[in-house]
Amino acid sequence: MSSGAQNGMHDRLDRLAENLTQVFNDIGCQVERSNGEVTLVVPVEHLSDVAMRLREEESFGFQELIDVCGVDYSTYGQSEWQTDSAPNTGFGRGVLPIGQLESMQSNRFAAVYHLLSISNNCRLRLRVFVDTEHPIVASVVSVWQGANWFEREAFDLYGILFDGHPDLRRILTDYGFIGHPFRKDFPLIGQVEMRYDPHLARVIYEPVSIDPRTLVPRVTRDDNRYLNEDNATQDASDA
Repeated sequence: MSSGAQNGMHDRLDRLAENLTQVFNDIGCQVERSNGEVTLVVPVEHLSDVAMRLREEESFGFQELIDVCGVDYSTYGQSEWQTDSAPNTGFGRGVLPIGQLESMQSNRFAAVYHLLSISNNCRLRLRVFVDTEHPIVASVVSVWQGANWFEREAFDLYGILFDGHPDLRRILTDYGFIGHPFRKDFPLIGQVEMRYDPHLARVIYEPVSIDPRTLVPRVTRDDNRYLNEDNATQDASDA
């Protein structure tokens, strides 16, 4: 991307962030700007009104809903591996300062929406935190019809309920599935296992027959596989 195109993109995002702050600050929305992206954190009770305005007002024009997903922040920002050489930063970790970490733990579940404005050539993320014990948020199917299956997926995998959804039922797991598999406290080995019984001519459910195990942590090792180009060239010349 050319520098002119990058500057144009940054200008559009700056205008979007400023406009969002002016329009929605009074109802408790928060605008976050980082990594070349804009995120609008919306109080759960105002989602329907905010979504409608984002779609209808020309200054926003977010006619396209790209995705809806759930998030479980229950272990976000924690270093779960206690080793000397495992990295505490980077892609594999979400380590946060203590104060920010405590704030995230009080809001365990969130519904996240990704929007696209073709007319204004920009994108926006909506984040809505829901109650931990009763994770319920208004459905946006009446605003963006494409949210239908996305919301069913978030319900299936995270247990987030979308009030007003026309057909809220599981979409990826079996209708008799126990729990929600993308929650951080869901056992990695599952609750039950299933197999086809040729004698009964149907699928049957049985207790899990495998033992849970701890995954090997990601460790940075100092050996020949991780030499940089300078060292590799030096070794080649020495040989």
